[in-house]
Amino acid sequence: MEYSVLISVYYKEKAEYLIECLESMVHQTVQPSEIVIVKDGKLTAELEDVLTKYKTKYQRLFKFVCLEKNVGLGLALAEGIKNCSYELIARMDSDDISIPNRCELQLREFAKDSLLDVCGGYIKEFCDSKEKVVSIRKVPLVDSEIKEYQKRRDAVNHVTVMFKKSKVLEAGNYQHALLMEDSLLWTNMILHGATFKNIDDYLVYVRTGADMFKRRGGLKYFKKYKNGRKIILQTGYISKWDYYYTLLVQLIFSILPNSVREFVYEKLLRSNKE
Repeated sequence: MEYSVLISVYYKEKAEYLIECLESMVHQTVQPSEIVIVKDGKLTAELEDVLTKYKTKYQRLFKFVCLEKNVGLGLALAEGIKNCSYELIARMDSDDISIPNRCELQLREFAKDSLLDVCGGYIKEFCDSKEKVVSIRKVPLVDSEIKEYQKRRDAVNHVTVMFKKSKVLEAGNYQHALLMEDSLLWTNMILHGATFKNIDDYLVYVRTGADMFKRRGGLKYFKKYKNGRKIILQTGYISKWDYYYTLLVQLIFSILPNSVREFVYEKLLRSNKE
């Protein structure tokens, strides 16, 4: 089965992380038919050098979509979706690492179920190197449980998904919703009758660390979260109770000291067991 890989890159990314990401995708057990890179605004010379080297080495594999200015993840991915040539698209973040047979496992699921629209899996979060796993984020596996869970927390790990381009476009594609680009897309896809599944295994290593926990704290972050949740409330998929419950939890989480926030995130909101 043919499929595209979609990655958005912006100037703050580290070149060495991008290399690890790309290596994990070009060496999939079922190689992608194309890798679509959205350059979200002007990139650093180091990032451009990495992309040029991969384009030279894998000429037919890489396609670049160049945006004049940084538009944010949602709108960048929306452009990327439009430029993907194949119905099945595997999402990937530019600083994470897919397991070698990630896409093979997902392609199998689509081959087994013609009604499947979105397929994800678990993630392992790590610091410094993927050998230093600090937590595992597990998610519901079946369609009905995914759709109920999605009302309060993301039931799909965004970086792990493979989905059908036609269903994404039917649901309105990615939209600008700061911190909630993926949450809004899952909500809209649910409302458009999409079928979801998560594989009972980890598919991607995801970088974490003190900087991430710091970014998720403070009232400024909470206001962005609140605005995103309000957009989702307006879709009609979640209740006001779901909305206010998640705001309360996020407010508490946002005002915690960074060290406590890290502890809660890794020990209470994540699993340490495979």
